[in-house]
Amino acid sequence: MHELAVTENILEIASRHATQAHAKRVTNIYLVIGSLSSIVDDSVQFYWDIISENTICSGAQLHFQRIPAQMACQECGHTFGLENNHLTPCPQCNSMNIRVIAGEEFYLDSIEIEK
Repeated sequence: MHELAVTENILEIASRHATQAHAKRVTNIYLVIGSLSSIVDDSVQFYWDIISENTICSGAQLHFQRIPAQMACQECGHTFGLENNHLTPCPQCNSMNIRVIAGEEFYLDSIEIEK
């Protein structure tokens, strides 16, 4: 259900920037979402279609770019990806002293407007 609040924020940001640029409408919105974030593309799209109606963003197409999870071992420095987003020990040294370095992102990267 948090996708509604997230989608409302996307709408607010895109609308504000489009208005500042004197746009007639927003045509495309590009979102970056890490695979470890709990954001569900279909839910964002569902809420977007509803809440963007009758706004400067009405009809804008959402584009989702997924960023895969990347981990870094704090023991040996090895970086590695997660298979199916399941936490695993470092494949190099078997340590569980690891940290996330990518995959938790969520941001509006850019918008395209029509003037």
